Amino acid sequence: MTTKPGWTGRFFEDFEVGDVYEHVLGRTVTTTDNIWFTLLTQNTAPIHFDHEYASHTEFGKPLMNSAFTLALVTGQTVPDISQNVFANLAWDKISLPRPVFEGDTLKSRSKVLGKRESRSRPEIGIVHVYTEGYNQRAEVVVSFERKVMVYRQGFGPRATAPSTVPTTPLPEVQA
Repeated sequence: MTTKPGWTGRFFEDFEVGDVYEHVLGRTVTTTDNIWFTLLTQNTAPIHFDHEYASHTEFGKPLMNSAFTLALVTGQTVPDISQNVFANLAWDKISLPRPVFEGDTLKSRSKVLGKRESRSRPEIGIVHVYTEGYNQRAEVVVSFERKVMVYRQGFGPRATAPSTVPTTPLPEVQA
């Protein structure tokens, strides 16, 4: 029996300009998501949390907080883009071409636009990506560019952290 390490994300060397990542996780957004995020960010626009108010708008129902949409789609990209992040540098050219409603399911994909070595930190590279988030009808609901500082292989917290995996073997189990 062989123990195989779990996915630890890409390092700077793993990115190639032109690569496209279809991010695995989708997420159906809920009323609770909308209310909690709106309250946490002190956004008092009733279009996000007052169903009666929203019923009198052209949408007829609450809109998801657009900052939540951006945050959720960014989060979906982490395993492929920034699992080994040192820091985010920028979100740019953010566009919200369609509204997101409670009950929509969002998925995302990203394309590597560029990469370069850091001029000031030899253990880090800078990766530039374009990301789209889309709903269950394949309609783009958010797009943006992002630049992240990503560790090079052999650097970062994981490179120096002691192992915390138990040394005792797992029990044999009959299937």
